[in-house]
This record gives sequence, structure tokens and C-alpha cells, in this order.
Amino acid sequence: MAHLNEIVDPSLARELEQAGTEGKADVLFAYMERRGQSFYDEAVTQLEHALQCANEARLSGADDVLVTGALLHDLGHFLVDEGNEKADFLTEDLLHEEVGAEYLKPFFIDAVTEAVGLHVPAKRYICTVERDYYQTLSRASKRSFELQAGFMSDAEKAAFEANPHWESAVQLRKWDDLAKVKGLETPGLESYRGAVQGCLK
Repeated sequence: MAHLNEIVDPSLARELEQAGTEGKADVLFAYMERRGQSFYDEAVTQLEHALQCANEARLSGADDVLVTGALLHDLGHFLVDEGNEKADFLTEDLLHEEVGAEYLKPFFIDAVTEAVGLHVPAKRYICTVERDYYQTLSRASKRSFELQAGFMSDAEKAAFEANPHWESAVQLRKWDDLAKVKGLETPGLESYRGAVQGCLK
């Protein structure tokens, strides 16, 4: 991932390091508002997708850890400024899941960062064990699936299932794929302040 360091925005980390515990949510939410207006999928902005995913988690009765993971799962897209308005969109896998997980590790508990880091392998896993699931993916998600190595081998499946957070990642992934509804109204970032603050280190 070293080559990605040149395109990953370092400003959020600097601001989070300087903020106190109470201020970290302010910094994170302001960043998401600012950088989340581009479109990753066909129907929703990055921010709308994050809010829809977190809302799906909350409506499913998930705990604050998974709700926070759902809210932050695509932060890597924000950090590498990956959006469908760019000519090179989805021509290279920028490993947004790894970028996001590594970026958040100094600030958030492992259960959050593991869910973030595993949500792409979780897509590959679900499509492998539930072959019809691929057909439910959005157009952008199908394109990225090919870049992300497609279906898992038996060895990859076994390695994924060996991770203690794999089931949480699978659940997060399913919320992720539901969170692409154009025009859907959801609670805003502020409604997740308590959950996010509770997951900080």
C-alpha cells in the first residue's frame, strides 16, 4: 500500500491527532460533510451512502460498534478522493478498505477498523458462497468486484472465516449493498455522535 501514500489525504489524521476526545467526532463529521459530496455509486453520494449504511445497521438492532463501522466503512474513498466523475474511476483498485482501516487504527477500537478493512473481502466471500448475490450488486459494485479479484478460492474462504470479525463484516457488507437508494432520507451525522465517541480509543 506504500504507493497509495502519495494520494491519501493526511489532513484528517492531523486534525484527529490534535483534537481531544470530545472534538474528534466534530473533526470526522466535518471532513465527511466536506469530502462526501462526490458520487461513488450511480444513485447516492459518498455521504448519503455512509448515512444509509449506518441507518441500515441501526434499524437492524446492531450495537454501536457495528453502527460506527457501517458509518465509516468507505472512509477510504473519501481519503483517496475516489468518485465516478473522474476519468480513471474504477480502472485501478485503490484498496479503499485497507486505506480506511489503517487510517482509523490509531483512533478507533479494533472491532471497528477490522469491520472496515474486511468489507471488501466480505463482498467477495458472500458472492462466492451465495452465487446469486452477485446479481444484486449495483453496476459500480460489479465493476469493482472484478478489480478486487472476484470470487474467492477455497483457501481465501478459509482464511476469511478464520478472522474473528468475519461475521460482522458479512453483515456490514449486506447493509452496504442496501445503502444505495436515491433520495432516501436518513438521520444525519450528528445522530451518530454517541456511537462514534464510544468507539474511540
